[in-house]
Amino acid sequence: MSFRWKLADDGEPALFSPDELLLPDLGTGRMSDLEFLHVTARKIINRVPPGSRASFDHTINVYRGCSHACLYCFARPTHEYLGLNTGTDFDRKIVVKINAVERVIAELDDPAWTGEPIAMGTNTDPYQRAEAKYRLTRGVVAALAQRGNPFSILTKSPLVTRDLDLIAAAAERTEVSVNFSIGTLDERVWRATEPGTPQPRRRLDAMRRLSDAGVRTGALVAPVLPGLSDRPDQLRAVVSAVADAGGRLLGIGPLHLRPGVREHFLGWLREFDPALHADYLRRYEHSNYAPEHYLAELYRRARVPRIRDFR
Repeated sequence: MSFRWKLADDGEPALFSPDELLLPDLGTGRMSDLEFLHVTARKIINRVPPGSRASFDHTINVYRGCSHACLYCFARPTHEYLGLNTGTDFDRKIVVKINAVERVIAELDDPAWTGEPIAMGTNTDPYQRAEAKYRLTRGVVAALAQRGNPFSILTKSPLVTRDLDLIAAAAERTEVSVNFSIGTLDERVWRATEPGTPQPRRRLDAMRRLSDAGVRTGALVAPVLPGLSDRPDQLRAVVSAVADAGGRLLGIGPLHLRPGVREHFLGWLREFDPALHADYLRRYEHSNYAPEHYLAELYRRARVPRIRDFR
């Protein structure tokens, strides 16, 4: 097996090199369809490059690739930097930064670090299936909590409640938020487009537990898929369920088809619904982003005020 480690998509130098790739580990049991590629990271806290549209400045991602297998995942092209493909490799070949906890402790204790907020889950889910095996996210959360460093988590998994003890303790010392991505509650759409994720209502149950424990929580209703999950009743169902679970609405976001993701998602849609596929070709003909008026329309359908900053 050979890999080529290019520059990471976040503009930072490559986090690991070929000689730092250790022997792959094949999953067993519920993870038998996964292959874990162990690497030692040179750096674990990454700075977002200037000019980014992100609402945060520092990130931690202990995994690359994601077993949630969301067809629309914007992070799919990052696997191409590793010589892997954006399809089944992204879903099943999970890069594991096995020294993530040791690195984050060292970097947090560096006198140059001044305690800026850190976002987790910005690239791939920190609580995907691999986390049940490696517990790296828990180790990182423990390090952040011990030092009172502000952090946020974005996930689609109720596994985050496993670490509720650490998260709740951290929230008493510093600014902490745990948020969920919930694009739809529609069973058909969820099963078709997020085949590896936990059921959305389990995310709402996790949100309620976090809220009851005093942890700030909420949901990003994204991505909304035109013709699949953008009906008024579908949007209002998610917004209402989030409020009932004690969460806040962070924002609504339509599908973004960046290069690599575009080919993967539209290839699936061509087989799933040829007529809708033709509509997407027209809708996204001139841009990877949905038109601005469509975003405004989603808020109108959901009957909520427009949110411009969901940090």
